[in-house]
Amino acid sequence: MKLLAAALLSLGLAACATPGVEHYRAEQPRLVLEQYFSGKLDAWGMFQGRDGAVQKRFHVVIDASWQGDTGVLDEHFTWSDGTTSRRVWTLRRQPDGRYIGTADDVVGEAIGEVSGNALRWRYVLALPVDGKVYHVDFDDWMFLVDDKVMLNRSRMSKWGFHLGEVTLSFTKR
Repeated sequence: MKLLAAALLSLGLAACATPGVEHYRAEQPRLVLEQYFSGKLDAWGMFQGRDGAVQKRFHVVIDASWQGDTGVLDEHFTWSDGTTSRRVWTLRRQPDGRYIGTADDVVGEAIGEVSGNALRWRYVLALPVDGKVYHVDFDDWMFLVDDKVMLNRSRMSKWGFHLGEVTLSFTKR
């Protein structure tokens, strides 16, 4: 019985496994954050809850710039309910090629890895909902399609439980 339980647990964990960012190392065009996130970008997105229903849509205007190994992404959100918000990311390229990101609503640091056309960010976001703030885990994947378009899919979870997904399409001006 213990052997069967261990086998089922292993199968369950394997089913949840996500390929690492290195899986995309041969994919083109090659993503260079300092090039793509430079200048003005627009992004359109939506948040879907656990059941897949779209709960909110949004548009983001991003002003992005770099000085050396440090980049700033100034994001201005307009939400489908008419509200607005802002997030300012500071990104720092590390000697090993990874990126560290910080923002006011990010708990600690976001860790980013780039390989081929893909970027994977992992971080905890302080998310306000109905007057309370919840710390939720983001597993954030971006894929460069061409020199103008990038697609983004983020999975949100709390204590390992799936909360929803955010989907975005970026367009570089």
